[in-house]
Amino acid sequence: IHSMSSASHSLFPRDFDMDSGETTTTYDYSDGAPCHKPSVKQLGAQLLPPLYSLVFIFGLVGNMLVVLVLINCKKLRSLTDIYLLNLAISDLLFLLTVPFWAHYAANGWVLGNTMCKLFAGLYQIGYFGGIFFIILLTIDRYLAIVHAVFALKARTVTFGVVTSGVTWMVAVLASVPGIIFTKFHEEDSHYLCGPYFPLEWKNFYTIMRNVLGLVLPLLVMVICYSGILKTLLRCRNEKKRHKAVRLIFAIMLVYFLFWTPYNIVVLLSTFQGFFGLSNCESIIGLDRAMQVTETLGMTHCCINPIIYAFVGEKFRRYLSVFFRKYIAKHLCKQCPVLYGETADRATSTYTPSTGEQEVSAGL
Repeated sequence: IHSMSSASHSLFPRDFDMDSGETTTTYDYSDGAPCHKPSVKQLGAQLLPPLYSLVFIFGLVGNMLVVLVLINCKKLRSLTDIYLLNLAISDLLFLLTVPFWAHYAANGWVLGNTMCKLFAGLYQIGYFGGIFFIILLTIDRYLAIVHAVFALKARTVTFGVVTSGVTWMVAVLASVPGIIFTKFHEEDSHYLCGPYFPLEWKNFYTIMRNVLGLVLPLLVMVICYSGILKTLLRCRNEKKRHKAVRLIFAIMLVYFLFWTPYNIVVLLSTFQGFFGLSNCESIIGLDRAMQVTETLGMTHCCINPIIYAFVGEKFRRYLSVFFRKYIAKHLCKQCPVLYGETADRATSTYTPSTGEQEVSAGL
């Protein structure tokens, strides 16, 4: 027996948040009366493509800069660099699917079942990978600041590579149910691509998503940042202390600001009967909230480069070096003043201890 969700199918398959059941129609009979919901789809078809296009452009540029600077300038010499690189790769996987969802929102799905599963899988792997690497960065920062002596031995590049590999495996495993139950089909002359969960799997996946995407990172952040703040408040360098505190609060607030509304709507949409939201007005409200909150969550991949990289003064210096060495040199070969500074000069002050601590405290 397959479930019928009381929330309508969203306009793109990333709603592996279980807002759809095994059957989707423009009507819902969960309260005994039809609920016609064409306005939700029409609104999405008009607003979502341009929004997704902006997310794709800014996210792609920002995360590609992070990847290029980490590889060409920082040379991936620290554990933090490894995690930052993998976080940027997670966001890029996520972003690669965005143009296809933009087209889907306006024109329906035209790429068939295989591509439907592929892009839904990339979206989910990027989503879970991003969460897990944010958690690893938080733990990494905690070790570097609270247990600095231990961190010098434990936080190695090799350890970063191994833990990153394990993290990608966990992200793939977390995405498997969504990939399996995502499918392409035709309904009322419309071509759809989305998740169609049996009732038990739908409930399980919603709970798992909220635990991994909200409860777990919240728990890790509260524990780690409590210890970090206690250590920083004893720091004699007041300027460095305040910068690190601001960054820590920015990381916490921005992640939960962008993704908590979506996870809450997913929970309400899946357990509508439990929360008393099975009437037509509530269903339409949840559909609209799903579109708004998911789009808000998607933009987080554009903010990540700013939070985890460009806030740090050291990373901005690396970015300046990258621009001078790899871009300005080719744009203006007669302007050596633009690219006179080399990466070796900019990194000459790096040491395993000071470099690691600066990255951990202020990126």
